[in-house]
Amino acid sequence: MGQAMLSAIITKGISQPADISVSEIDEERRDLLKKDFGVYTTDNSIEVIEKSDVVVLAIKPQSLNEAMTQIGGKFRKGQLVLSIIAGKGIATLQNGLKHGAIVRAMPNTPAQIGYGMTVWTATPLVTEQQKARAEAILGAMGKQIFVTDEDYLNMATAVSGSGPAYVFLFMESLIDAAQKIGLAQDKAYDLVLQLMTGSVNYVCKSDKPLSQLREMVTSPGGTTAAALSVFASGNFTGLIEDAVTAAYNRAKELGG
Repeated sequence: MGQAMLSAIITKGISQPADISVSEIDEERRDLLKKDFGVYTTDNSIEVIEKSDVVVLAIKPQSLNEAMTQIGGKFRKGQLVLSIIAGKGIATLQNGLKHGAIVRAMPNTPAQIGYGMTVWTATPLVTEQQKARAEAILGAMGKQIFVTDEDYLNMATAVSGSGPAYVFLFMESLIDAAQKIGLAQDKAYDLVLQLMTGSVNYVCKSDKPLSQLREMVTSPGGTTAAALSVFASGNFTGLIEDAVTAAYNRAKELGG
């Protein structure tokens, strides 16, 4: 996700490669980032912090404590820290980094191809100018929404953050079902992929609510009605609600 953000920032002209520094412990990856993006790379995080106005934290959650031990207290007044670390709340970041101006963001997987949905929030010490910079950076990866309550990030994690996996699971299941009624795997894959792409684009271009679009496809006593009755008997909507609630509760647990 950090590389996706780096690519988006440069592609959208948010910042120039000469103005970007990346700290990466893996030498091979440092060389690759330098070659592909033309940015300055180092294995010294403190060096990057000292020369940056905005510091993006794009590390694995399990690496955060070690990182905070190294860089905590090294930030100066006026710097913005933007964290995309999953499950790590603002209080944890403030205490560990010993810094108050923090933006916490929850992007999702499609951000890697510029179709992301990012929900973010900021501490009171983040200035309006810094918020504008954060908005530009996150918006480069797709759509972004600012919220005032950090708990909305837990909600976003349960919906848009984990959501791609729900969609992929549905697609997998539909492809498997198509094969069981006789379709070849390649044809089933193409059918489902175009089904999802076309349906989403149709929703985006329509001014009708989803319920009405669904009803337009569902003729009484027809094939769609037969399928939807099976979904209803299996409490499909209830399962979705339970799944999202479970993800939300787990996000709160991980965030402390």
